[in-house]
Amino acid sequence: MVMVMPSRSWGTPEKPAKINPDPRLRLERMADPLQLGFTDYEQIYARKRTRRQRFLDEMEITVPWEAFLALIKPVYHKPSSKGGRPPIPLEVMLRIHLLQQWFTLSDPLMEEMLIDTPCFRRFAGIETMDGRIPDETTILNFRHLLEEHRIAEQILEGVNQLTARHFSIETVMRPPAALLGLAVAAVPPA
Repeated sequence: MVMVMPSRSWGTPEKPAKINPDPRLRLERMADPLQLGFTDYEQIYARKRTRRQRFLDEMEITVPWEAFLALIKPVYHKPSSKGGRPPIPLEVMLRIHLLQQWFTLSDPLMEEMLIDTPCFRRFAGIETMDGRIPDETTILNFRHLLEEHRIAEQILEGVNQLTARHFSIETVMRPPAALLGLAVAAVPPA
């Protein structure tokens, strides 16, 4: 038996999709239709949340998604009128980029973690049924786009300032790169 959750849209520039901090309710805003496997269902409704999941839940609430999306939107590639595969939604790529920074993952390892780790997929807003998990080259190209326009630095500064104000070291698991001084380090360019 596979559960089918309510559908949602990514929103429009006039009416962006609302982000709900409760991960159980956030399912409503994920891609149409979200099909969960047993593992996904168990992890979403588990009574005990992992430190990683608690960290991602806090980041969901804390990160100013609309502000960061507004920084990137002018330089993010638009779908071509000639056809071809549509680009991965900007919000998904931003979330993947932040996951990569917080957990110090290389591009190939980030792709593998999106395939293997349900909480990463849920945080990024990806469902595996449609086969649209970005590959390592797509992740690399997005990171290079942010670096080229110096947006990556602005995003990391903003996240570091927010986490320094919002969290104490005891409340949330710190990724390895952030253990000293709450600073999030950039993944070195490939």
